[in-house]
Amino acid sequence: MDALPPDDTLAIQQLYARYNHAIHRGDGAAWAACFTPDATFSNARESVAGAKALAAYADDFSKSANARYWIDNLVLEAAPGGASGTCYLALYHVVAVPERLAPRLTGIYTDTLTRFEGEWRFRSRHIARD
Repeated sequence: MDALPPDDTLAIQQLYARYNHAIHRGDGAAWAACFTPDATFSNARESVAGAKALAAYADDFSKSANARYWIDNLVLEAAPGGASGTCYLALYHVVAVPERLAPRLTGIYTDTLTRFEGEWRFRSRHIARD
């Protein structure tokens, strides 16, 4: 396991946070900007590729969920051409009455990351839902 320099680790942690905040806000363009222009996002049901399709996916997903996204147990490693990452995801719906968080899904992200225009971005991201 090759460690990343601390500056890269922090920058990638910020990428993960921007990703979650963007989809929470329903900002598909900002969410897609977390990926390289030719990146893919996939789960067991579908795969989405390219900036335009990624933005549309995020916009559509955000419409159906007033949600909060938590990631934890982030492991980052240096890899050829960039880095690899994995973490746990818990997604909760915000339920108005009674006011509470209701679990929606959990899973594990597996990521390939690279630098694009001087910033870390996802090249591929797969969510294996539990």
